[in-house]
Amino acid sequence: MNDEMTENLMDPNGDTLFAGQPVRVVERDGVRYTLLGTAHVSQASVEVVERAINSGRFDAVAVELDPQRLQALTNPDALAKLDLVEVIRKGRVALFAANLALAAYQRRLAEQLGIEPGAELKRAVGLANERNLPVHLIDREVGLTFKRASQRLGFVGKIKLVMGLGTGLFASEDVGEDEIEKLKQGDMLEASFGEFASESPALYETIIGERDRYMATRLREVHDPAQREVLAVVGAGHLAGLARYLETDTDAPGPLRESLESVPKKRNIPWITLAILAIVLTGIAVGFYRGGLGVGTELLAVWAMYTGGLAGLGCLLAGSHPLSILTAIVVAPFKPFRLSIPTGAFAALVETRLRKPAYEDFLKLRDDAQSLKGWYRNRVTRVVLTFMLTNLGSMLGLWLTGFQVWSKVGA
Repeated sequence: MNDEMTENLMDPNGDTLFAGQPVRVVERDGVRYTLLGTAHVSQASVEVVERAINSGRFDAVAVELDPQRLQALTNPDALAKLDLVEVIRKGRVALFAANLALAAYQRRLAEQLGIEPGAELKRAVGLANERNLPVHLIDREVGLTFKRASQRLGFVGKIKLVMGLGTGLFASEDVGEDEIEKLKQGDMLEASFGEFASESPALYETIIGERDRYMATRLREVHDPAQREVLAVVGAGHLAGLARYLETDTDAPGPLRESLESVPKKRNIPWITLAILAIVLTGIAVGFYRGGLGVGTELLAVWAMYTGGLAGLGCLLAGSHPLSILTAIVVAPFKPFRLSIPTGAFAALVETRLRKPAYEDFLKLRDDAQSLKGWYRNRVTRVVLTFMLTNLGSMLGLWLTGFQVWSKVGA
């Protein structure tokens, strides 16, 4: 295995093939991997990709994409086929919201810079297909990366992560020059998560370090003896790590890829919620014991008023249908009997049934997701708001009930 720099890479006419672009070349197992580092928001990167593939020297092209992101780049209307009910039932609303945040951030960049983020990746796939070259999608699915990152973060870390995504989602001002320069040398996912990505070692390792190794593993896994020259187009921020892992990793690629895709199954036990519930229910039991039926019934009424009332208020603030609000109010007090199913899921399902998103809502999703007004206007994003704000109200209601119950029992 060896590593060389870009100056020696020439096209058939003798011109420097990758002038001005960072390149690493790694030879392994009879394959020469040319790793091209690009800026996801640069027309120059698009032109270099075109020049490289048109040179005719490569047998295959690999890109920093997964099937879902490729579909988003090449077929934006694919969102119109999304089954929102299944998203809610399978508990993927948070992931769906994160993808909307990423799409909104990319759209802001596209409007500001006049180039679609990831245009060089899209062009690499399209040009390779035109020349009948094999295309390898080597990046890990965004959903897996998000889940693995979330599992590494504590409660406060997850709150910061959501805030970082929200900032990228609803910010109306142009992306700053410093942020654009960092993006040119970094990674789209890292930039989308905001400053928290660089401040959190766990998050940074998951979205950068792990993906470096994942992409190196995929390159080895898709190895074909007939493909002796492979061009890999990746963000510049991945170049050094990808080259290092491609040179040094000795683990079998198949099992290694599976380990980097796995999301350890944790026992979904909401300890904080259970603790608060235990406090509340114990307080209500003490109220019945000390004050009899009158005090106990009053505490139960406090429970229903706070949990149902604030869940309904959250649903109302989401602009939800009156029956969705009523569902939130009725369902929230029964939290002890359905710990694993959030109140927002019931309200969101009702909202979806009563105000079923139209084809046009999905087509406008990327544009509407860029502003808070758009979230309320679009029926798809309003379902997400219903889910999130109802859950927030239900959680606040549970906490306030705990304070109220023990203040009454203690008195």
